[in-house]
Amino acid sequence: MKNYVREFYGIIQLIPQGKVATYGQIAKLAGLPKHARHVGFALKNMADDSVVPWHRVINSQGKISLSKEDGFGENIQAIKLQSEGVVVIDGRVNLKRYQWNP
Repeated sequence: MKNYVREFYGIIQLIPQGKVATYGQIAKLAGLPKHARHVGFALKNMADDSVVPWHRVINSQGKISLSKEDGFGENIQAIKLQSEGVVVIDGRVNLKRYQWNP
């Protein structure tokens, strides 16, 4: 695993329950500004049994980018965020209210 991937995962683990961060925010905190796509790639290729709270990372417009659904056709990321008290409306999170500010 590349070092920056571990760095991304470490930062994502710091995001508190009930908060979200953007792909770009994670990249910037890792010292790799303008590498948001690398964060997305790292999350996409993460092991299924990982404990990293991947669901707390969304795009810069507050939208859920992942389209993974459960057996009922519900977005898994939205379900996980809602279980932590984050309001998701039409696949979008209010960044002013829920964005993590370390």
